[in-house]
Amino acid sequence: MSKYTVIVVGMGKRGKHHAEAFNNNENFDVVGICDIDEPRLAEAKDMLGTDVKTSTDAAALVAELKPDVLCFCTMPHLRTPFIQMAIDNNCKLVAFEKPVGNSSKSAKEIKELIDNSGIKAVVSHQHRYGKHYQKVKEIAASGALGKIHTIYASTPGWMMHMITHMIDYMRWYNDNADAEWVMGQAAGGSKFSDNHPSPDYIAGFINFSNGVRGIVETGAGAPNIPEVEKWWGRNRIRVMGDNGFAEVLTNGGWRSVTADGGAQSGDGAMNYVEDMPPYIQEIADWLDDDSKIHSCNFDSAYKGFEIMLGLCQSAVNGGQVALPLQNTTDEIADLKNAIGDQKVLLASPEHAAEFC
Repeated sequence: MSKYTVIVVGMGKRGKHHAEAFNNNENFDVVGICDIDEPRLAEAKDMLGTDVKTSTDAAALVAELKPDVLCFCTMPHLRTPFIQMAIDNNCKLVAFEKPVGNSSKSAKEIKELIDNSGIKAVVSHQHRYGKHYQKVKEIAASGALGKIHTIYASTPGWMMHMITHMIDYMRWYNDNADAEWVMGQAAGGSKFSDNHPSPDYIAGFINFSNGVRGIVETGAGAPNIPEVEKWWGRNRIRVMGDNGFAEVLTNGGWRSVTADGGAQSGDGAMNYVEDMPPYIQEIADWLDDDSKIHSCNFDSAYKGFEIMLGLCQSAVNGGQVALPLQNTTDEIADLKNAIGDQKVLLASPEHAAEFC
C-alpha cells in the first residue's frame, strides 16, 4: 500500500478531526495544514506533533506541496474554489464536509468539475461507521424485517447541518435506491442568517424507485427524543417492514422488534475517535484500488443532496419534484423569499434554546 500526502484546510473542530485521523493512519502523511486564524493554526500544529507546514494561504500551500489528497472543512458556500485548486494541482482525491454545496447551481458546477477531471471525491457522512448504525444496516439487509416499505428519519438540527446525513443513511439502508420524486414543506426563517443557512423546519416525502417510501423532517418541528441526553444526538432513523422495525438513535444506540427475534437493543453513540478511522482507511483503499469505491463517494452524496434540493424546490413552488432535478436555482434564497421572517412552531419546548 502506498503512502499518500495530505493537506487539510480549515482547522475548526471538523478540520482537526480530519487532520488527526489522517495523521494517525500509516497510509498518510499530513504535510500541510491551513487556516486564516493563526492561533487556531498554531494549536492544530501542536496537536499533530509533526513537522507539518502551516499557512494562511491555501492556494499557495497546495501549489507548493502538491498533495495527493486535499481535504477541506469549510462552510457550505466554499466548495468550488478548493475543488478547482485540487484539480489544478493534480491531486488524486478531494475530501470535504457535507453538504455537497449550498444550491443546485453550485452543486451542478461541482459535479461537472469532478466528472470532467476524473478526480476522486469523498463527502464526510461518517456516522455510518458507528456500531449502532452498522447494526441497523445488518438487520435491514438480513431480511428479518420482511419487505421494507418505509424509512423514517428525524433530527432537531436544521437542514444544512443535518438533512444530508439523514438522507444518506436512509439511502444506505435502502440499498442506495434512487429517488424518483419528492414533495416537501418548510417553515420558519430564523436560521437563514446561520452559517449553515436553512429554514427552521423542513419535512417531506421521498418516493424511491424500489417502492420504499421515505419520510424525513429536520429542525424545530421535528419530534424531540428526550431519552437521548445530547440535543444534537436526538436523531432517529427507523426502517420499517412487514415483519418489524429497526432504528438507530445517533446518541442513543439501536433497537429492533422482529417476528423471529422479538425485541432487541444495543448501545452506541456518535464518536469521532471511533468513526473517523474507518472513513479515512476507505480513502486509502480507494486510492490503492479503483474498484474499492468509498462508501461516502461524491456520486452517492450528490444523489442525496438532490433529494434535499427537491424538497426545497417543492416547498417553494408546491407539488412534487421529479428527480434527477431538471432546474437549477438558489434554493436558500428562494426559501428565504417565500418564508421571510415567519416564526416556526416548535415540536418541543426543548427546541427553544436553538430556535428563537
